[in-house]
Amino acid sequence: MLLESVVERDEGREGAGLPLVADVLVPVALDNTYSYCVPAGLEIAPGDFVTVPLGTRETTGIVWSLKRSRSGGNLKEIAARRDLPRLDEKLMRFIDWVARYTLAPRGMVLRMVSRIPETDEGEAPRVGVRLAAEPRDGEPLRMTPARARVLKAADGGLSFRKSALAEAAACSTGVIDGLIDEGALETVLMAPEPVALPPDITFAEPNLSPAQADAADALRATIARGGFSTTLLEGVTGSGKTEVYFEGIAAALATGGQVLILMPEIALTGQFLDRFARRFGVRPAEWHSGVASRRRARIWSGAASSEVRVVAGARSALFLPFERLRLIIVDEEHEPAYKQEDGVTYHARDMAVVRGQIEGAAVVLASATPSIETRVNAAQRRYGHVELTRRHAGGALPDLAAIDLRRDGPPRGRWISPVLREAVGETIARNEQALLFLNRRGYAPLTVCRACGHRHQCPHCTAWLVEHRFRRALICHQCGHVERRPEMCVQCETPDSLAACGPGVERLAEEVALTFPDARTLVLSSDFPGGTERLRREIDAIARREFDIVIGTQLVAKGHNFPSLTLVGVIDADLGLSSGDPRAAERTFQLLNQVTGRAGRGDRPGRGLVQTYQPDHPVMKALLSGDAARFYAEETEVRLRAALPPFGRLAALIVSGADRLATEAHARALVRAAYSLPTEDGFAVAPVGGLPQASDILVLGPAEAPIAMVRGRYRFRILVKAPKRLDIQSFVRRTLFEAPAPRGGIRVDVDVDPQSFL
Repeated sequence: MLLESVVERDEGREGAGLPLVADVLVPVALDNTYSYCVPAGLEIAPGDFVTVPLGTRETTGIVWSLKRSRSGGNLKEIAARRDLPRLDEKLMRFIDWVARYTLAPRGMVLRMVSRIPETDEGEAPRVGVRLAAEPRDGEPLRMTPARARVLKAADGGLSFRKSALAEAAACSTGVIDGLIDEGALETVLMAPEPVALPPDITFAEPNLSPAQADAADALRATIARGGFSTTLLEGVTGSGKTEVYFEGIAAALATGGQVLILMPEIALTGQFLDRFARRFGVRPAEWHSGVASRRRARIWSGAASSEVRVVAGARSALFLPFERLRLIIVDEEHEPAYKQEDGVTYHARDMAVVRGQIEGAAVVLASATPSIETRVNAAQRRYGHVELTRRHAGGALPDLAAIDLRRDGPPRGRWISPVLREAVGETIARNEQALLFLNRRGYAPLTVCRACGHRHQCPHCTAWLVEHRFRRALICHQCGHVERRPEMCVQCETPDSLAACGPGVERLAEEVALTFPDARTLVLSSDFPGGTERLRREIDAIARREFDIVIGTQLVAKGHNFPSLTLVGVIDADLGLSSGDPRAAERTFQLLNQVTGRAGRGDRPGRGLVQTYQPDHPVMKALLSGDAARFYAEETEVRLRAALPPFGRLAALIVSGADRLATEAHARALVRAAYSLPTEDGFAVAPVGGLPQASDILVLGPAEAPIAMVRGRYRFRILVKAPKRLDIQSFVRRTLFEAPAPRGGIRVDVDVDPQSFL
C-alpha cells in the first residue's frame, strides 16, 4: 500500500513491522491529538474522517498524522473510516494557523470545519407525482374542471412536486390527493435538486462604465497571474463595486476554480443573490444559520468535490473544505459583524487573507469605507488598491447637511426635528421614499419609575432591560432574558408610574404614525418575529415602493438598493461617539456614510439630514464635507501615535465566574504572572507606575468590564498592549501557563485583536 510505504520511509526500515498509529484530532476543547491504533486492513490517510472511541462514547475525528510505534498494540483502535471527503493538507494547515493565532484549542477550530459531517444523513427524499402508467380498474374517474386542469398539466410523463402541479393547475393539493387515491396519478421518488447549479460566466454581458471596466480589468489581471494576492476594492456608495468583483468571479470560474463570497448579513441579502443570478444565470449556494442542516451537509460535500462552484456565506463559510479555491471576496470588509466573539474569537476578514495565502488564492476586500487596518496595508503596498470615485451611470452622491439639535431640536417627548419632519413630508408628497435611521432596537432603552426612581435591570446582567412595546415585554439584549412589562413599579408598587426613557425604533414609529398618519410605514428590525424570510420579504417590498417611510436599525445600511429612496434622516448621529472604544469615531463614520449612501441610488437626487448635538465633531465634519481622506489620515495618525492597531498589537483576557471576589482574585493572579515572566525571553513588561518604553509590553488591568456581569457571571478584563513586532500570542500563552489554573468555574477567554471592549 502506498501509504504504508510512505510511513515506513519516514520512520525508517526498522519500524516497518510496528503497528500503524494515527494521531486523531477530535472536535472538543483540547489542543492535542489522541493516538489510536489503525486496525489491519483499514486504509486511511491524513485528513480522513474516522469514528473513534472517546471515553464512553464514539465521536468523529480527523486523522492528523500517521506513524509506526511500538505502543500501538496498547491503544484503542479506530472504529471505522467515514465515507466523507478527505480534508486536504491546506485546510489542515489553516486550522493549525487559526488555533495558534487565536490561542483557541485546535479541536474547537476543527469543530467549525467538521460539525456538518456529524449530521450527514442526507436530505429527505423528494416525492413527486405523475400520470399513472396503468390507471386503476374499477369505477370510472369522476371528472371536475379542477381535475381536468391537473391531468392536462401533468400530461407528457414528467414528474412534478405536488405543490408545483397544484399551482400550475390553479387548484388545491387536495384535488391532487383525490386523483392519487383514485389511481389517476401515482407518486414517484424524484432525484434530489442540485445543491447549486454551475454559474454561466457568459449568461449576461456586463454593462460597465469606463471606470468599472478599468477596475474589472485590474481584478482579471490579478487573477490571471495566479497565486496569492490581496486587493482593496474601494468605491463610494452606489459606484458598482459588486458588478466589478462579479467580473473577478467570472475570471476565477473560467480557470476552473471555486469562489467564496463572504458577506456580513448573508441571510438578508436577497437582492445580492438576485443580482448574481442576473449575471450568471443561477444563484450561488447560500451558507448561513438559516439554511437547513441537510442542505448544509450537501453544500459542504459539494464544496469538497467542486460540485459547488460559488458559495455566498457568513463568516463560518470560511471553513468550508473547498477543493480548488481561487478567489475570496470579503464584501463590506469593514463590518464589525465579521468578528466572532463567542467560542473561537477570530476576524473573518483577517482569516480570509490567511486562507487565501495558504490556498494560493486571490482575496478582494470591498468597501465604501474601508477599515483603517486595510487602508494602511494598501498604503504600504501590501495590498493592491482599486478605486471607484464616482457613482455608476453618472449618479450623484447625496447632499448631506447637519441639523444642530442645540438650536433646532424637536419638541419635548419627540425625536424628529422640525427640519427633518418637513423634509420627510416633502419627500413622500413627491411619491418618493424616506428612511429614518436609529441604531437602537425596541421602544426605549430604559424604563424608570417616576415615583421612586427604580430602574429595571436584568437579574442576570448589569444591563438595563429594553422595553419592546410591540411584544409588551422588557428584554435584556445581553442574555435574552424576557419579562412582562409590569403595570406598577416592582419596587414601590405605585401603579402607572413607569416611564420610557429615550427612543428606540418602535417609539420612533409611534411618532411617525402620529405625524404622518396616511403614510405607509415599515419598521425594519432584526428582533421582530418572522426571522430571515420576513426581513427578506420586507426588503423586497421596500424596493417595490410598497412603503413610504422606512424606520430601521443598522440592517438598512448593509448594501441594499432602494431606487425610490431619496431622503435619509439620521435621528441620533452621536449615538456611537460616547463609547470608550478606540474605534468609535471610525465606526460611526463608516455607519453614517453607509446609511446616508442609501439615498439617491436611482434616477432622482438624494439627500441626507443628520441630527446631532456635535456638528463640529471631526466625524460630522468629514461626513458632511465628503472629505473621507482627511478623516482617515487624522484617525490613522492618532492610531500611530498611540501605537494602536495596525501599528501595535492588542490582546484581551476576559476572566469570568459566578463568584465576584474569586474572579477578581484570579484576574490579579494573571497580571502577577505576566509581570513575573523573565525578560530574557524577550518580554519586557512596563513597570507599574513607571514610564513605558516603546519596546515595552503594557498590561492594563484587571478592571471590571463595562458590562460587569453577563448571564450571572462577573467579568474582569485585562488588556495586553505590545509593539507590532512582538509575538503577543507567545506572551499571553506563557502568562496563562505561569498563572494558577482556573478553579471553581472560573473561565479565561482570550481575544486576540479585540474589536469589542465591553
